[in-house]
Order: sequence, then structure tokens, then C-alpha cells
Amino acid sequence: MDSLLFLAFLFLAAGVIAVPIASRLGLGSVLGYLIAGIALSPLLAALNVDVVSIQHFAEFGVVMMLFLVGLELEPKMLWNMRGKLFGLGGLQVGLTMLAVTAISMALGLAFSFAITIGMVLALSSTAIVLQTLNEKGLMKSDGGQSSFSVLLFQDIAVIPMLAFIPLLAAPDLIEMFSAEAADAAHGTDHGTDHGADHGADHGDGHDDGHDDGHGPSEPGMIEQLPGWQRGLVTVAAIAAVVLGGNFLTRPIFNFVSQAKLRELFTATALMMVIGIAVLMTFVGLSPALGTFLAGVVLANSEYRHELESDIDPFKGLLLGLFFMTVGAGINFPLLAANLLPIVGMTFGLMALKAGILLILAYIFKIRGGDKWLFALSLAQAGEFGFVLLSFTVANEVLPASIADQLLLVVALSMLLTPALFILYDRVIAPRFAASQSRDPDKIDEKGSVIIAGHGRFGGIVNRALLGAGYETVVLDHSSAQLDMVRTFGIKAFFGDATRPDLLHAAGIENAALLVVAIDNKEQATELVHYVHKNHPHVKIVCRAMDRGHVYELYAAGCRQIIRDTFDSSVRAARSALEELGVHPYAAERAMRGYVERDLMALRDLAELFDPNIPMHENAAFVERAKVLMAEQEAEMMGEREEHLTRSERGWKHPSGDNPSVEEL
Repeated sequence: MDSLLFLAFLFLAAGVIAVPIASRLGLGSVLGYLIAGIALSPLLAALNVDVVSIQHFAEFGVVMMLFLVGLELEPKMLWNMRGKLFGLGGLQVGLTMLAVTAISMALGLAFSFAITIGMVLALSSTAIVLQTLNEKGLMKSDGGQSSFSVLLFQDIAVIPMLAFIPLLAAPDLIEMFSAEAADAAHGTDHGTDHGADHGADHGDGHDDGHDDGHGPSEPGMIEQLPGWQRGLVTVAAIAAVVLGGNFLTRPIFNFVSQAKLRELFTATALMMVIGIAVLMTFVGLSPALGTFLAGVVLANSEYRHELESDIDPFKGLLLGLFFMTVGAGINFPLLAANLLPIVGMTFGLMALKAGILLILAYIFKIRGGDKWLFALSLAQAGEFGFVLLSFTVANEVLPASIADQLLLVVALSMLLTPALFILYDRVIAPRFAASQSRDPDKIDEKGSVIIAGHGRFGGIVNRALLGAGYETVVLDHSSAQLDMVRTFGIKAFFGDATRPDLLHAAGIENAALLVVAIDNKEQATELVHYVHKNHPHVKIVCRAMDRGHVYELYAAGCRQIIRDTFDSSVRAARSALEELGVHPYAAERAMRGYVERDLMALRDLAELFDPNIPMHENAAFVERAKVLMAEQEAEMMGEREEHLTRSERGWKHPSGDNPSVEEL
């Protein structure tokens, strides 16, 4: 128990220290966990910790992650993905297997060795890729959805791979290869011995039943059945997951809710996920796929958010632990003894997979930055490689010396993946965002109003002004947005409104009003500052993204500032008061008072705001804010007496319901 608690403390402390530092440096949480694992590696080795066994336990985080991904996908959406799932995913696995197999045979390896290596390296890291895509908000992009389709197909492909690999067993060939390798490597026993031990550890970790969270089980009870009976059992297991998700979830949660204990909901959610994983393992299927299917079935359930909130913390902790074990599991003595070959194989593999993915992106019409996101995110080998490599050694398909080096290739490629995401974020994505692959339009119209941005905010303003008879010139820097609005006959020009030359072309010298509706705070503030300084005759109405942005815009010279969601929030608060029994007139009066006081406070605080000093460090600003909040609270308390309920007023609308303020 003492050693278990000490190990838990070590991993938690390493994650708590490394991840915030990595996130602050813009490296992402995954790279932080990997670096933490590398830092722990010497200490774990000194303590004789079986890192592989910990890794098998932590890989259950992948199962939980796919369950949560399934909760976000409705069955209809999954069906719509079938083309990419089987077309894009199937071609990626097939082409990568063929390419790696051909290269391995060209290097002199036997066909059985080569095809096995091709299967191992064709797979990518579900854990790292999905975690990073979700963390960066890229999951809904075309590149993110394509990456997810390929990863899901790879999970499916592992099942036939595990069935096919034992057929390639060649004990005599392995014995011959090992003897030749021993003669060739004479004199470097220290690196080889350590690598063999490391490979044996990986093999031992899986010999007891692939209890790794997402790999199928070793041949057991079901494998003794005839083929048609195994098929029936498999179909029955899948049917049990689907039917159980549809018909058993509600009564189970209703029963548990009677205890009124929060922890029982969490225990029930974990029980469901673990139970499905055990069932899938028993019938020889991937637990990750089974839980993903269960998540899709429950995507429309009223318990979806409950399940998500209960499972998510466990998923995050287990994935973090898994990434740390990947870093801690790198065999540095073997890497040092074979540095150039292993590093060369790692970069060669990632370049090969990225090239194949770029070709597939072109075929499947994945364009712009999305194709690079797709190619770079899947260029690594994956955690399934650990499963397959130990399986190949246990079944005498690959010699331990090759498997040990491939384990390093898999681990290093996973370690380099966060760097590829950083490359995408800092180099590729800004380039595509800036270029938009087209030049600004020639602006051949003038108007008294210039509108910068034609999204959901600027579009409403534009339609209202056009309806009132004003001429507008609309500038937007999103080509996709403009192509969409033009299909509805709306005239707009492609271009960056923050560029002085485009503002000049749009007629800023003679314009009466500029409406700033772009959703980038820095660009909006910069535009307001430029126009206020260089064209002071132009009145400005600007969209503010939050309260802090209001102060920045005020300091830049804008006085007509519209907070993005303020008006809708006020209306929602008024409706909430009415639903709680407050008379509509009293609710409207209360919210008008709130708005007036809030605007007065904004103007007051805006005079004290200094763009060069953070708000929480501006002593005068902070003290005045405290005073205003206390005054506002006191005034609102004084008005509470007027907020009488309908029953207290004895008032009721003839229809039986309170009217809206518009009706009054």
C-alpha cells in the first residue's frame, strides 16, 4: 500500500508541475505529460517499477475517451461519416501497410516480418490525437473530423490484425535471425541486453490477457467455439450494448437516484463503461469500439450530460497517466546504442505517413489548413503498437530485437506529435488564415456606412440599415462566409477591414458611420483606434466581446459599444423573473434599472481604466469597482419589495398567463 501511494504521489506531482508549465509555454498538456514521464524515468527505474503494467491500466482512459466521443455523435451523424470512415480510413491503413511492407522487404527483411511491421506502424495514436484536437477546439473542423474517422477505422482494423498475426508465426526464421543479429551485434551486449529485458517486459505485460484497456483478449472460452457460434456471440454482445443503452439506462438511473447520493451516479457511470469493456473483451472485440458504440446509442439520452460529467475526470487522469508512462517507458540505453537508425526510422515513418495522408486529403477534397492538420496529426505510430508488438513477440512472429527497436520508434513518434501540432498552430494555420488563398476584392461601391464583418452580428445590422434605406459597404475577411451570404443576394466585399488601403477604397473619408462587427478583440480595438485618430468625423459603433473589451474600446475612442450577449442576457433575466412569479411590469422595470446602473458603472470605470495596467493591479479601478458593486446591490435590495408575486398582487392575465412586456 505504501509503495502504491508513493507511486500515485509521484505521477500526480509530476503532472501537476509539468503540465501547467507546458501549457503556459504553449506546448499543450500532452507534451507536458510526456516530459513529466521522461523526468520520472530514472527514478522509476531505480525503484524497479513495472511501467508497462501501469501503462496497461492507464490505457483504459482511451476506452473512456471513445465513450465520451460517442456521446457527442448522434447515430445519423455517424452514418453520414461512413464514406470517410471506410474510404479514408481503409485507404490510409492499406496504403501505409503496403508502403512500410515494401520498404521493409527492400531492407532485407522476410515477408512475414515486413507485413507485421506494416500493420504495427499503420496505426496512429487515438489518445494523443483526440486529446489534442479536443483541447485545441479542432475536433469539429474538416481536418479533425477526417482524423477521427481514420482513428475509428484503425480501432476496427486492430481486430483482424490480431486474428491474422498468429498465422505469420515462424519460430525457425526468428531463431535464424536472432543468431545472425547476435553475431553482428557482438560487443554491444549492454544495450541489447537492456533492450531485450525491456521487450520481455512488454511481452509479459500482455501475456496474461491483454488487459490494456482496448486490445482484444487472448484466446479464451469463446475461441473454443466453432466459427458460426463465435459470430453469433459477437452479434449478441453488440445487440446487448445497443438494446441495453436504449432500454436499461433510464430504469437503472431512476433506481440509483432514489438514494440521492451523487457518488452513486458516478459509480453507475463507471460500472456501465467497465461492464461494456469487459463484455467486448470476452467476445474478442475492442473495448474502445464497444464503449464508443454505447456512447453513440446514448447520444440522445437525457442522461448524456450526467454520464459525460461523471466520466470526464477519470478519463483525463488516466490519459495523463498513460502519456507519462509513454515518456517513462522510453529505453534510453537502447536508444543511445542505436541512435541514428532509430531516429532515422522515426522521422522516415512520420514523413511517409504524412505524405500518404496528404495524397488522401487531395483525393477526398480536404483543403487548406485542414489537409495539413489531417496529415500532421496522424503521422505518428500509436499506442496499439505496444499491444501488437508484444503480441508478435509472444506468438513468435517478430524477434525481440526488432520489436525492441520498433517500440522506441512508436514511443518517439508519439513524443514528437505535440511538436507537429505546435508547428500547425504557429506556422501553418496563421498562413492559411492570413492568405485565405485569394486577393481582396476590388471595391467599386461607396456608402455612408461601412460594416466590418458580416457574421451573425454584422449581418443583422446590415439588413436593418438596408431596410431603412441606407447604403452600406460590407467588408469581411472570411471567404467562406462571403460565398455563403452572396448566394442569398447580399452584396459584400472580401478584404481585411483593418487595412487602411481597403478602408480608403470603401470610402472612409466620406463615410458617416463605421460598424465594427468583427469577433477578434485585438483587431477590433486596433481598427477603432485607427479610425478615431485618423478620421475623427466618422462615428463608430463597435461590438465588444466582454466587459474588459468594453474598457479597451472606450480607451481607443469608441463611445457606442455594444456588448455581444448583454441585451439577450438582460431579456433572459427578465423572463426568468417573470417565470418566478414577478409581475411583468415589475420585471421590466427591474431590468431597466439594472441596465441603467450598469451603463453608469461602465462609464465611471472606463475613465479609470489604463490599457497599460492589468485591471486587477489598477488600485483605483479595483476600489471604485467595489464601491459601485456595493451601491448596486443596495439599490437592488431596495427594489425587491416591488417584485411581488402574482398571487400577492392578485393579478392574472385573462388568458391565464402573464403577458410579455411587448403585450403590455
